[in-house]
Amino acid sequence: MSLKPLIVSLAVLFLPLASQAQTEARPAPDPQIEAAVKALAQQLANDCPYADAGDQAAFDRCRQRMFGDSALRRTLSSFTLWGRVKDPDATLKSTSLTQFAPDVLTGMYLPLFMFDGKYTLTWNEREKLWLARLNTNFRNRLQPGQFPYPFWHVDDKWGTYENARSVLFWINPQTQRITVAQFSRLGDGPVRSAADKAQLPAFDGKWMWTDAHGRAQPATSLFDGLFRNDNPYKAQLAESYRDFALSLRDGQCLACHSPDNSSGMKRLVLLQTPAHAAAEIKRVLRDVERDAMPRDDFDVEKPLDPAMKKVFLEKGTAFSRVVDQAREWERNYQARTAGTSSNPQ
Repeated sequence: MSLKPLIVSLAVLFLPLASQAQTEARPAPDPQIEAAVKALAQQLANDCPYADAGDQAAFDRCRQRMFGDSALRRTLSSFTLWGRVKDPDATLKSTSLTQFAPDVLTGMYLPLFMFDGKYTLTWNEREKLWLARLNTNFRNRLQPGQFPYPFWHVDDKWGTYENARSVLFWINPQTQRITVAQFSRLGDGPVRSAADKAQLPAFDGKWMWTDAHGRAQPATSLFDGLFRNDNPYKAQLAESYRDFALSLRDGQCLACHSPDNSSGMKRLVLLQTPAHAAAEIKRVLRDVERDAMPRDDFDVEKPLDPAMKKVFLEKGTAFSRVVDQAREWERNYQARTAGTSSNPQ
């Protein structure tokens, strides 16, 4: 007796089940997500349009609007993973990414990109996430202090930033929030010519430095352009961070929590500037308090010496308190001046 008719019958029997499974795995286009991505792309094009790559005023406008009550900020998760696309075939799980709060992404990183409003939205079956890909161009000719840290400390990293042609937003279908954001050389954004490449100073190993006028840099890491100059806590932010940074150094925290990622963390947290640390301080204090940080070379919890831990928590708590006060002052100012221009002065 031939098994062929039986095999064909079984195939026909299970075909509807396979079709149903495929339908369940690939959700239908979500009108809400489509509308949100369309609105996001349009607002980014309006607030951060293509301009000269060294136009400081255009960068400032983009940064202020993105940092405020923007479509982008409302779509970001409470923390979002960020990084370059090194291998287009790599999974997100296997890709090294940095964890950022909305303040950092909207105030320091994403304003470095310009947008034309063009985008695509597709479902990625492997990641089980929606992928919005937006055309972009990068502001490679800003002054060095306008970048969150010297991206050029690694040639390939700077090359991906400088030649980025798309920004990718990975969106969770349940929460409708961006959980991962990336930038890529691939895409439909403009191609940068060799004549448009920036000439930047050699990296000297310093994540923060003092410029020729005696000003601390990077300026963006000191909340310049985001918090108002008359915020009474702005000066205290820098001072309290310096005290906290000493405890970071003594605890050897910056060996891991710096952009060179010397420990090879898959999910990096940066603490090397005031703005980076301010976004993460509460979670860092919580982890140190319960001895979940720091970790050794084998990623095993390695509690701080009790005396060092005490100083770390004291300095970190003081810094966190000033961060809260500065943010509260900004919120109160916005409430007092609702309906009028509230750009930092």
